[in-house]
Amino acid sequence: MPTVDEQQTGGSDSVESEVSEVESKRLPWRDYRRPGYKTYVLAMLTLVYAFNFIDRQILVILQEPIKAELNLSDTQLGLLTGFAFAIFYVAFGIPVARLAESYSRRNIIAVAITVWSGMTAISGMVQNYTQLLLARIGVGIGESGGSPPAHSMISDMYPPDKRATALSFYSSGVNVGVLIGFLMGAWINAQFGWRMAFLVVGLPGILVALLLRFTVVEPERGMSEDLEDLGDVPSVGETLKLLWGKVTFVHLSFACGLQAFTGYGTGTWTPSFFIRSHEMSVAEIGVWMAFVQGGSGIVGTIIGGLVADRLGKMDRRWYMLVPCIAGLIAMPLMIGVYILPDPHYALILKIFPTLLYYFYIGASLAAAHSLVGVRMRALTSAILLFMLNIIGMGLGPLAIGMLSDQLEPRFGVESLRYSLIIMGIIAPLWAAFHYWRASITIKRDVYTQ
Repeated sequence: MPTVDEQQTGGSDSVESEVSEVESKRLPWRDYRRPGYKTYVLAMLTLVYAFNFIDRQILVILQEPIKAELNLSDTQLGLLTGFAFAIFYVAFGIPVARLAESYSRRNIIAVAITVWSGMTAISGMVQNYTQLLLARIGVGIGESGGSPPAHSMISDMYPPDKRATALSFYSSGVNVGVLIGFLMGAWINAQFGWRMAFLVVGLPGILVALLLRFTVVEPERGMSEDLEDLGDVPSVGETLKLLWGKVTFVHLSFACGLQAFTGYGTGTWTPSFFIRSHEMSVAEIGVWMAFVQGGSGIVGTIIGGLVADRLGKMDRRWYMLVPCIAGLIAMPLMIGVYILPDPHYALILKIFPTLLYYFYIGASLAAAHSLVGVRMRALTSAILLFMLNIIGMGLGPLAIGMLSDQLEPRFGVESLRYSLIIMGIIAPLWAAFHYWRASITIKRDVYTQ
């Protein structure tokens, strides 16, 4: 809640609060005290996140036709889906999150959707690799303004004992986006080509931006915990000093990054693996991956948050132990996916490790937000996403692609299979170690005002 001094000086937050009150009076249903409105806002933010991942992941299912037309290597494809996208995503994520600690988070998200949707549509018009690379960089810049402000809004809407579940529901937008992206991308590519696929999935995002802007009200900061918002916005340096001074966050950030390394790396290259090693068509693997990757990911993300909140009420360490245990169980199952000779049995098996891998998202975000005050949550998400995306999105697809290129002289078309197996063993074991270490210190490091 703003202080008296801020109200007298007309600070940015008091202005936002007054605007929100005017909006609520004009449209009375937009009130967080009304049953259902909070759920609507959470669903709206989840829809935005789904569009985020439709636009981000559609490139994955279109890799092989793009590779053929533009004559690209696996390393170039890994750069497109990984590091080139991630470096701009994370570089812009921190300054945008800093703005979100002071200004309307809803408006920042609406602008971000418009940018990334427009750049996705432009991706369908490119004529060479450089142009496609620049377009994907533009998508990354736009998407940097999506999640940190949304995470901050959700933590203001839901109390700590329900936060992992709410953040997991929001994060299921990843898999909704993957499901829709694979289905639409595969079908549109088969009917009209890969260029039309980018146009069709990109342009509707602008309508979603308008819907968000005119139906969602900014929640008061600290609302879910009845915390007093003094309006002081810590600098990036102060937030970094606080977070890196907490052993829990250091291990949590590396654990998330390594878990994402597995998720982004295998998610990016699994369709290409089935196309190359099992001679499946783009359309066929697109349908399979939509339901195997997208469907089981939705279920796993939501279950992971529910389990973490349920066990976390008894002992906060479970917020770290749930993803640790789930990741260890998932690892040998995922290796089996790349060993089984029958592609359909392999894809059915993939349901289970995919479900387990996604347990980490809601629990990790809820744990990170428990370590900081209300004016540090967007920036904390951005810093966590910086680590997650540099290690996961940036290095995962690129490392697997580079290793595949190195193994190709010896293994030929099967080089991708062995690359996926090798990376699929190293990263999950390393992630589990960091989650276990974070569980030891999380009780000590929880933020108290």
